Amino acid sequence: MLIITAPGQGAQTPGFLAPWLELPGVAEYLGIASELAGCDLIRFGTTATADEIKDTAVAQPLLVAAAIVAASALSGDEVPADAAAGHSVGELAAGVIAGVLTADDAMRLVGVRGRAMAAAAAAEPTGMTAVLGGDQDAVLAAIARHGLTPANVNGAGQIVAAGTLAELEAFAADPPAGARLRPLQVAGAFHTRHMAPAAVALRDAAADVTVTDPAVILLSDADGAAVTTGKEWLERIVAQVAAPVRWDLCMRTMTALGVTALIELPPAGTLTGLARRALPGVAQLAIKTPEQLDAARDLISEHLAGPDAHGHAHLPEWRLIVAPTSGTFRSPPGRADGAAVALTTELGMVVARGTEHLVAAPWAPRPSEIIEWLVEDGDPVSQGQPLIRVQQPREGA
Repeated sequence: MLIITAPGQGAQTPGFLAPWLELPGVAEYLGIASELAGCDLIRFGTTATADEIKDTAVAQPLLVAAAIVAASALSGDEVPADAAAGHSVGELAAGVIAGVLTADDAMRLVGVRGRAMAAAAAAEPTGMTAVLGGDQDAVLAAIARHGLTPANVNGAGQIVAAGTLAELEAFAADPPAGARLRPLQVAGAFHTRHMAPAAVALRDAAADVTVTDPAVILLSDADGAAVTTGKEWLERIVAQVAAPVRWDLCMRTMTALGVTALIELPPAGTLTGLARRALPGVAQLAIKTPEQLDAARDLISEHLAGPDAHGHAHLPEWRLIVAPTSGTFRSPPGRADGAAVALTTELGMVVARGTEHLVAAPWAPRPSEIIEWLVEDGDPVSQGQPLIRVQQPREGA
């Protein structure tokens, strides 16, 4: 089984798009995409400096356009893959690969997303710090204790804490045991509550977008779940702007699916690097230039499982419900494994600063069952932390 992945912000490097402009039709496409996204993708992808392409409003359209160009170069309009996934803004490219939305709509949305997140970042002094190593539970507890959000939980010992600069300074003075902290040169606290205004802007833009159900298995950053409808996917990518990226859970789902090969679209390297540690035995290819397209086609030919792999019968039989915010988890009365779960079911509360936040199943109200509780009453939890594992709800159930 083969999955195609698209990287997120921070993967871009100066001039990385230049060799792709040598392919027929790419310059013309990027001209159109530039108008849709509202920035000069050709200049930013070829001659711009590292500081220029670090701008959120530039980096995000650049990354999505690059992934779309490379995916199209692999085989035209229909990319051969059994599954797709994107890290953060890469989810928009993954949606195109899975046939959920058009490339034009993806470029319109990413233009709005990038500008709105840049504006939200400028509203308050916030930032992000990479936490490398240490015990994951201890790291997450320390992040929650300082009022921060684990904005990226990438697996392989990589977690990114995000919040105000004052919170990050206190965290640096009291780091979790065995972990190294590395402040990141980013504009703000992405994938946290500080991005709420950007989520509103993206939701407004998404209201005019027509989506279809995925043609291949499409994973969500929110909890690693395989999303089966275009409507749910669109709702999730809007909410994801202000919610943590759980790439670790995406890789867990890849294992459950039986993925045997992973291709990362340009500017590649980040996701294949994570996969080397988290997905041993899985063949990986990071496409950086067009010269690697033949190697990618060979990998596809060897590992593509075919149409039967895309049906719901091949999806993992479980999904995760995650914490809506950081705080203290309070169990519902009479919690028990095997209990029925629906959209309206209250599965507890996360209490933060005296405010209660409902924990509920974030999908259509089809019945499913609780397989396992992952937290106890009174446990501190971080936003995006898995709380409950439930049986995968099925269409028609």
